[in-house]
Amino acid sequence: QVQVAESGGGTVQAGGSLRLSCAASGRTLSMYGMGWFRQAPGKDREFVAVINWSFGSTYYADSVKGRFTISRDSAKNTVYLQMNTLKPEDTAVYYCASRLTPRGPTTLEGTYDYWGQGTQVTVSS
Repeated sequence: QVQVAESGGGTVQAGGSLRLSCAASGRTLSMYGMGWFRQAPGKDREFVAVINWSFGSTYYADSVKGRFTISRDSAKNTVYLQMNTLKPEDTAVYYCASRLTPRGPTTLEGTYDYWGQGTQVTVSS
């Protein structure tokens, strides 16, 4: 199994920045990729970004492209989400997830195997 735990959420004004962290433990050598999702009040959880654990390739949702950057530190088994130019519509609970295989689209939450508890990000206008 893989355990993942998010940190770094908080409240920031529109236009500001936050960096989320996600620490993985357990069978981390088995990880294929790690992704970030978010869920705003009253909405379904949606894909934000993903990174391939071995090669570092990345993919983003259109809504965050150019503002958010996902990265990883393999030595620390940690993935980061740098969020810049935040908007009120970025307010959500952000979840980190790990996937062990390349099966299925990386944008679908059903293709991820392990999830964190989430961290709240609030962007005030």
